[in-house]
Amino acid sequence: MFDQMKAVLKARAVQNELKKTEIDAASREDLVKVTVTGELKLKEINLADAIVDINRKAELERLIQTTVAEALARAQQIAAEKTREAMKDMGVNIPGL
Repeated sequence: MFDQMKAVLKARAVQNELKKTEIDAASREDLVKVTVTGELKLKEINLADAIVDINRKAELERLIQTTVAEALARAQQIAAEKTREAMKDMGVNIPGL
């Protein structure tokens, strides 16, 4: 019973840490910057003045899409690492995790 309680507390600690974690990603030349949380929520998008031009709309859309995807991929990686650490600390060994 104590081990289960410890596991729940550790899981909550990881969740709280992920809530506070911010992951940044930027496109080439920092034209688009994106911040997501460790919970995989989009927090902020910043566009350089040079990119906001109607003639560059398709490029802007592509940059936003790829930059958000990169930020989310990083957030997933961090979440997975923290989950593995928590599981290891609890003595849980799940193959593939």
